[in-house]
Amino acid sequence: MKKFVSVLFLGCCLMVISFGAVQNPFSLQYINELKQDTTMVMKQQDPLYEEIELNKEQFEEGAIDARVDPVWKALPGYNGLKVDVDASYDKMKKLGTFNEDRLVFKETAPSVHLEDLPPTPIYKGNEKKPMVSFLVNVAWGNEYIPEMLKVMKDYGVKSTFFLDGSWVKNNPKMATMILEQGHEIGNHAYSHPDMKSLTTERVNEELQKTNDVILATLDVTPKWFAPPSGSYSQRVVDQARAHGMMTILWSVDTVDWKKPHPDEMVNRVLNKVHPGAMVLMHPTEPTAAGLKEMIEGIQAKGLELGTVSELMSETRIHNGVTLDD
Repeated sequence: MKKFVSVLFLGCCLMVISFGAVQNPFSLQYINELKQDTTMVMKQQDPLYEEIELNKEQFEEGAIDARVDPVWKALPGYNGLKVDVDASYDKMKKLGTFNEDRLVFKETAPSVHLEDLPPTPIYKGNEKKPMVSFLVNVAWGNEYIPEMLKVMKDYGVKSTFFLDGSWVKNNPKMATMILEQGHEIGNHAYSHPDMKSLTTERVNEELQKTNDVILATLDVTPKWFAPPSGSYSQRVVDQARAHGMMTILWSVDTVDWKKPHPDEMVNRVLNKVHPGAMVLMHPTEPTAAGLKEMIEGIQAKGLELGTVSELMSETRIHNGVTLDD
């Protein structure tokens, strides 16, 4: 009897030890790693997996570094594309055949970013990015702003409004309305001066007073500065950077301040618009009248519309969205 009890006790002990060994977190981790390694080996031995590996390079794109162009000045970088072989394999394995429409991509970042460049004005976004940004410089023209905001809302367009500081002080409700509709706010100096003719002290005053009133009114600190009339010097660009802002110019001009016929203005913009374009406009009668056609024409060219921050972002617009199984 004692022998039976001893044997039974020993057997129970062995079972407990065995169960504990299997349930031990280190053991479970080891078993899971073995399973993962086995699954990976099976994947890699599948001809479909090998085919994806073999063909991936023809679908990949290298990242583009930010750079200073001799003509266009500072240009932002743009993410590259790399095939995610494992995710692509999982997407194709039900079909059992290679299908480039089911490739899955990962974005790869450039080595040089816009903020790595020395203070330099920016005239447009990266030429590979199919996006356009509207720059709306506001120091007057209140009567046309509501209609422009309505059109942008109807089309789901977000723009960057560069606000004159004194205008914000005198029109806090309208400035708030622009912000509440999801548009980006930039600095357009305080009194619409010729910035390149100012002393360093006056440049700083114009920039700081505008940032102060925008912060007090909208609780926003601008990251982009648009010099009135495009007047700038390297000193102005340097001081803007010292205030945490980059200097924005444009690559396409509506010339709406000359009050052209809306059709003439729209045709001018659509003939010159390009991937990465920044389109300068103001709250004017021609722009309010032609904005709808301008948006439709730009979108018809396969270009999206976004804020300056979105345009300057290295993130791709389309990164190889794959078909569902």
